[in-house]
Amino acid sequence: MMKGFFTRSFGFFLLFLVLSQTLFPPPAVGSSGPGSGTPAVYVLRVEGPIVPVVADYIQDGIQRAYQENGACVILELSTPGGLYATTQKIVESILNSRVPVVVYVSPAGAWAGSAGTFITIAAHVAAMAPGSRIGAAHPVAMDNDSGLSDTQKQKMAQDAAAWVRSIAQWRGRDPSQAELAVLESKSFTDGEAIQAKLVDLRASDRAELLAQLQGRKVSMVDGREVDLNVAGLPVREIPMSSVQRLLFGISDPNIAYILMSIGTIGLLAELYNPGAVFPGVAGGISLVLGLYALGTLNAQLSGLVLLLLGLGLLAAEVFVVSHGLLAAGGLVSFILGSLMLFSGGPPAFRVSLSLILLTALTMVGFVTFLLGAVVKAQRRPAVTGKESLAGTIGVALTDLKPEGFLLVEGERWKAESEEPIEAGEKVKIIGVEGLKLKVKKL
Repeated sequence: MMKGFFTRSFGFFLLFLVLSQTLFPPPAVGSSGPGSGTPAVYVLRVEGPIVPVVADYIQDGIQRAYQENGACVILELSTPGGLYATTQKIVESILNSRVPVVVYVSPAGAWAGSAGTFITIAAHVAAMAPGSRIGAAHPVAMDNDSGLSDTQKQKMAQDAAAWVRSIAQWRGRDPSQAELAVLESKSFTDGEAIQAKLVDLRASDRAELLAQLQGRKVSMVDGREVDLNVAGLPVREIPMSSVQRLLFGISDPNIAYILMSIGTIGLLAELYNPGAVFPGVAGGISLVLGLYALGTLNAQLSGLVLLLLGLGLLAAEVFVVSHGLLAAGGLVSFILGSLMLFSGGPPAFRVSLSLILLTALTMVGFVTFLLGAVVKAQRRPAVTGKESLAGTIGVALTDLKPEGFLLVEGERWKAESEEPIEAGEKVKIIGVEGLKLKVKKL
């Protein structure tokens, strides 16, 4: 009993820790003013989609560099794109930074696509590695706008074009070329981007980039002109915190989808076998993390509702006799919801079709297994209580004409028989009525 209590307590404590770190992340570093530390070059690295946790990571890094008297921040970037609202937050952090921010599209062959284009153009200094590319920034289903009309989508595209023109003009870059990346989804190689005056430098590695940054002047938001004196300064890499890495890892549609599925399977196992604890705790944590990830990725509400409805119907099939109707409806709802979660969104934010089919088949197999276990348990003969006496052999202690007494497994029972039975004869119990046994001659 005590062991089960401590196991449950530990499970709930673990769930509380994950929830507190997920829903209430550590506060960003304050911005009370620059520190008096030794000047250094701070390096951030973003490789993957632009999701909310990336905005927090970049903002924290810029604030830390400012507080520690950093000479500049280098953001090494490689991304296929991301959420429009998150991109706005990152661009605002860069434009309002009190420390020069250098965006470096790297390594060689990297891509600053879609959201990455806005971020790169917003930098005080923009650089690209050989073989990298930038552009294709037309807004695709910005924050789930797939339900909008063509006119509304056109308005949003025009707004994005005006925004990128404004950023380019502020940074002294060609606004017309930046607009082409948005309205016509034009992409540029590193050489073409320099020629089109979208970026400033080409550098094969970080050392070459620092050499080209030395002595360069940049204009800050408060009107100051700052000389980049980075020669010989120490380079401090700022990785994501453990919590940020966790949230960034699950902020992938496929990972979020898997977490949702694992969470459902765990809760189903806990409902079928109450007290197992581990499936319930693991399922609850996975489900919460999956819901968090889908929320940050702005999954379509209709798809999420269908997905949860499907999971609920699959769970109900275990406890309600529907001859498979609930399971079939749940499977259809689950697949439709999965397809609708990120429909119309960019490729980087879509759930793999093969993963959807594999997960659906896994769900069906698991529910089938549970149903089989339930049916088997229902058909198993009772092993305790009065019902377990059915089929048992006893010996008549007295004549049964039609009632009398018999001995069954060492116990004396009152019994009734439809045919006369003499004392000492063996009888078979065929039923139980209250405290009276129904028997027949063996």
